[in-house]
Amino acid sequence: MNAIQLSKKLGGKIEIRSKLKLTKDNLAVLYTPGVADVSRAIAKNKKLAREYTVKKNMVAVISDGSAVLGLGNIGPEAALPVMEGKALLFKELAGVDAVPLVLATQDTEEIIRIVKAVAPTFGGINLEDISAPRCFEIEERLKKELDIPVMHDDQHGTAIIVLAGLINALKVVAKKMAKIKIVISGTGAAGVAIAKLLMAADAKNIIMVDSQGIIFKERAGGLNASKMEIAHLTNPENLQGTIHEALRQADVFIGVSAPNLLAAADISVMARSAIVFAMANPVPEIMPAAAHAGGAVIVATGRSDFANQLNNVLVFPGVFRGALDNNIKTITQKHKIAAAQAIAELIKNPKSGKIIPAALDRRVVKAVANVFRKKSLK
Repeated sequence: MNAIQLSKKLGGKIEIRSKLKLTKDNLAVLYTPGVADVSRAIAKNKKLAREYTVKKNMVAVISDGSAVLGLGNIGPEAALPVMEGKALLFKELAGVDAVPLVLATQDTEEIIRIVKAVAPTFGGINLEDISAPRCFEIEERLKKELDIPVMHDDQHGTAIIVLAGLINALKVVAKKMAKIKIVISGTGAAGVAIAKLLMAADAKNIIMVDSQGIIFKERAGGLNASKMEIAHLTNPENLQGTIHEALRQADVFIGVSAPNLLAAADISVMARSAIVFAMANPVPEIMPAAAHAGGAVIVATGRSDFANQLNNVLVFPGVFRGALDNNIKTITQKHKIAAAQAIAELIKNPKSGKIIPAALDRRVVKAVANVFRKKSLK
């Protein structure tokens, strides 16, 4: 049975169920008149909503359908199956109740207004598949204006899993984060977040590349506000040129951009023991066989049919489980680095073909959630 047949048969992947069997005896407690006592208590102290309602375990998975992975701007209705899948993963892996909400607008201010309006129901907001650069402002504004955790998973889930994989990959090749040259292809939500998190984790030399080539401070065209900011944070030697020139003597390539971007010859100019994370989906920037042929020692993709799958499913369930359980209002860079380290540490003896846990490794949620218990990170 294929995905379309299964979706038609099920009519969606998730449903809402009662925690108690409804009976004549408990109807008056679960609903009227007994529910009025709970409402009065919350009216006097809004913080009690977190204890007395679904809020303490409920996350909204919100998208406008403008940047759905591998599909682009397909709109809210078409994005709904993806958000349903995300909600299913939240529940199955972390026990978090999640509601998919797709919005019939791509206006930044309207999205912010809608999310703020529905926020009282939820203990956290997972933004998903919202295009850059709008996603940066939407997330930052909501983080400042809400008192619950907000995370754009395309940015930070991706960045965390890349850092986790890189921590172990560097162990295998015996290199240090502060000493390596990293090339990142793609300057959208994921690419920018990866760069910022790697810098927070001690990376010193990152070269960002978009469709027009290397990003540098004085580049004449193609620099929006987000790219201008990243231009001043990266490329310390002010390199210019194409991605092929950027790759010379690079230790790490990270792709969150376009399929079939590179060939084996491009990898061959990288430094010894090169690391290649080609994460475009469903077709990566370079196929693993070609990357290895070019001299890469470690190759990772976003696909489950190759070794070293870098998948956000290893991140967001544990992040929100931990944030909800510990009443965390802001997910910080310290939390993200600690989460990446926790994921990496689950692989006791990393090897070139095994730098990251399997996508459905049940140890991961607990390891990531435990990060949020540490007072030093709050």
